[in-house]
Amino acid sequence: MDKISVINTITVPKGMEKIAEEVREEYVNYFKKQDGYVNSTFYKSLNREDDGSIRYVNIVMWESYDHFERVVNKGFKNEEGENNDGMRVLGKGFPEPIKVLPGQFTTIG
Repeated sequence: MDKISVINTITVPKGMEKIAEEVREEYVNYFKKQDGYVNSTFYKSLNREDDGSIRYVNIVMWESYDHFERVVNKGFKNEEGENNDGMRVLGKGFPEPIKVLPGQFTTIG
């Protein structure tokens, strides 16, 4: 299978931007140590939502879906999204009320 991109849209309430950015950095440092990690890019919206929140997009690329699955392993199987290393993966590592909409994508063209 081709490389995959895990793309998370993150909605961060006003005043929680620093926390969200720190949590993301912690996870990228963890992912960098994992087999199959390729790279990561983090985007911050230039505009706030009507309620003052701001959106981020985090993209993490993996060599394959198998590599991604090995990192998240049991995170698929429990509500907390906790993997075998005790990391809360699949967008579950951000504190409330930060909202994460996770997805996995492959390039088709």
